[in-house]
Amino acid sequence: MNRNTFWKWALVVFVVLWALYEIYPPQGRPLLDQFVESSANSRDTNFQAIVTRARELQQQRPNRDYQNIVDAIGTNNLRAFFPQFRVAENDPKPNRTILNRLQREAAGQIKLGLDLQGGTAFMVRMQQVDRPAGTNDVDEIDRNAQIDQAIEVLRRRVDAFGVAEPIIQKGGEDRILVQLPGLSEAEIESARTAISKPASLAFRLVHPESDQFLQQGIIPPGYERLTQRRAAQQPGQPEQLVPYLVKKGAEQGLIGKYVTRAGVIRDPMSNQPLITMRFDSEGARLFGDVTRANVGRLLAIVLDGEIYSAPRINGPITGGSAQIEGDFSLKEALDLSHVLMNPLEAPLQIEEQRAVDPSLGKDSIRSGVTASVAAAALTFAFMLFFYFLAGMVANVALLLNVIILLGFMCSIDATLTLPGIAGIALTIGMAVDANVLIFERIREEIAKGKSLRGALIAGYDRAFGTILDSHVTTLITSLILIWKGTGPIKGFGVTLAIGVAVSLFTALMVTRLIFNAMIERNLIKSLKMMPIVKIPAIDFLKGAKFTAIASIAIILVGVGYAAFGRGADVLGVDFRGGDGTTYRFAQRVDMDRLRNELVKLNVGDPQIQYQRSVVDQSETLNVVTEYGSGPRVATALQQQFPDAKFQLVGNDQVGPTVGAEIQKSAIISALLAFFGVLVYVAMRYEFGFAIAAVVATLHDVLVTMGIFFLMGGELSAPMVAAVLTIIGYSVNDKIVILDRIREDLKLGVRGSFRDVINLALNQTLSRTLITGGSVILATLALYLFGGGIINDFAFTFLVGILVGTYSSIYIAAPLVLKWYKGEKPGLAKTTIIEEPVPVRA
Repeated sequence: MNRNTFWKWALVVFVVLWALYEIYPPQGRPLLDQFVESSANSRDTNFQAIVTRARELQQQRPNRDYQNIVDAIGTNNLRAFFPQFRVAENDPKPNRTILNRLQREAAGQIKLGLDLQGGTAFMVRMQQVDRPAGTNDVDEIDRNAQIDQAIEVLRRRVDAFGVAEPIIQKGGEDRILVQLPGLSEAEIESARTAISKPASLAFRLVHPESDQFLQQGIIPPGYERLTQRRAAQQPGQPEQLVPYLVKKGAEQGLIGKYVTRAGVIRDPMSNQPLITMRFDSEGARLFGDVTRANVGRLLAIVLDGEIYSAPRINGPITGGSAQIEGDFSLKEALDLSHVLMNPLEAPLQIEEQRAVDPSLGKDSIRSGVTASVAAAALTFAFMLFFYFLAGMVANVALLLNVIILLGFMCSIDATLTLPGIAGIALTIGMAVDANVLIFERIREEIAKGKSLRGALIAGYDRAFGTILDSHVTTLITSLILIWKGTGPIKGFGVTLAIGVAVSLFTALMVTRLIFNAMIERNLIKSLKMMPIVKIPAIDFLKGAKFTAIASIAIILVGVGYAAFGRGADVLGVDFRGGDGTTYRFAQRVDMDRLRNELVKLNVGDPQIQYQRSVVDQSETLNVVTEYGSGPRVATALQQQFPDAKFQLVGNDQVGPTVGAEIQKSAIISALLAFFGVLVYVAMRYEFGFAIAAVVATLHDVLVTMGIFFLMGGELSAPMVAAVLTIIGYSVNDKIVILDRIREDLKLGVRGSFRDVINLALNQTLSRTLITGGSVILATLALYLFGGGIINDFAFTFLVGILVGTYSSIYIAAPLVLKWYKGEKPGLAKTTIIEEPVPVRA
């Protein structure tokens, strides 16, 4: 093994071991088991009494692991039982600190979303803002605007906790429902703080004689007494409250709305956390004016009536940046930066906190797992069938692909939900395609008479450019989704970006290392593959006009029917909102049975969820269906499930879970992604190639949506995930064919431009069929065995794959020919290859 190969193997082994380390343990364990096994004095009689009591409570209240242990502990102090946890002497709640640590250790590394695991729900009520005289009557439009603004602010605050995909929707006239996937108690407290804190930030000048006036008990007109909390200088001492006399109003109107960015850094001298802020252009101007006119004075940074810092103005600050200094812990600094980044116009109050069950029933989750396993098995079998030993090598790379991808997701605390699964599905599809491209190139080189080693080197080298281009275009799409997207859109982008990088790593490095190792040890003399049935050269461009007319007809009929025939009915409750009905019950009914009955009512795609109060453990069933369907749903549940004794206790109109901000970000992200692909392909190829790739991809989205709407489908969050997946797959597919056209042009293949394009389509036909077939098989498994929401996603993606494969041949290629009016573009080589390149089907 040469030195270069050794370090490559070392890198692969390191990455895989690191990924496995990040994944382990994938699933969490019961908190009480962790509590018992982590104790250093588990045989102590007091500790045994705590455990016994906790087990009794666990039988009575099986869904309250954390609170059961808290109740069993009572007044006992856990420090002696867990000496390995260094708890500060002045910690006011040492037991909670220890339990939070145990809860983190007991948690699994793969975090599941609300649809798979459930989580915590907060019902938040927006309080009315005090208004000037004469404007106390808040009309409905203004109230709705405040609610909408609060929803989007809460979404940004929650997104700041990571890549979690929350559900945030209007829950009535002045209430907002916030649901977060499974969190620890410490994370729940942080979420409560971030959700409810109004963050009315103002910059207010301190009186020049503040100390003297305060000592004399004088408060000048226009000033008020506020305090700053300072941490205790030594453990065990109380915190300090330092008073200041500050102006009652913000100086020159400098308030939190001018803050565009907030973050946390470390002071290089003291290593204390500092909160950094950056103002917009107007805020920078105001801040510059204030600091210029008040050099030497203290400028208090006041958040919700409390001073967080009062630094001295040493000179004009005109750059638009500032820092908040204080005795913050890192957690306090991060929480404050999240709030400062998203101030609320109206304060919010958390009315109720509930534990919520997964939005997918157990049967749906079980069938989804079964479908995923079946999809993976079919993909592996497909590669083995076509490529024998090479297929086995590809399967090893695919397995490592999934492991490394999950490792990366666990390392950044990403949440795995349906959009995340969509990203993984696309990643596997791209990884399969990369391997197929390499193997088909190797097949071509072997057919030319090259040795196995020579064919492998040439195959990888010739496939490299195509694989790089297809992955870079997908990476552009994913980075734009991360940059401009919110919520599930951003989560999908993160998964896709990681998947693209991992796919490149496994396809280009891992498989090549394996092949080289086998050749060096004389383990293989040849590389057999399933023979491809030879088909006479096909004139694909002959039917271009017919296929274009058929595509336009499908788009016009499908999208037109959705827009003018079905109208608002085409939007599911994810986008429109609907009637939210709440029921008490005597007996639980399986969620999948409930869903099956409600689907028969034709009330849209129902959202069903069991919720449990954290206070009295009372359970309710919450159902969201289309507007006006509440009474029918209540009647159906009571008639179909009499033993459950469903009793309607609430009926509200709830807002969409895919809010206006997410819809806007999805559209902007898609448009920017198309533009990014256009620029990249134009730079790497020519402008006509870029236009063909973008138009054909847009065609795929519109045709797929048209077919979906004609089949009676509703636009929902899974549909968005499917469309994003189709865009990624489609761009990748187009690049492969366009790259072969470019290659043949540069080689100077004889014949007209039409002949060159037809030749390229025939040369890549085997790759097109094999890649499309493998992804279709995997998606078909999801469709047949997935059930419920997964079934809808799989159907849409399946249609998208078929349409994308068809459009690469019959839409993108003819567009290139049409753009250049049948003439070869400038990149074509003038010399002519004497021998034609063999056509393979």
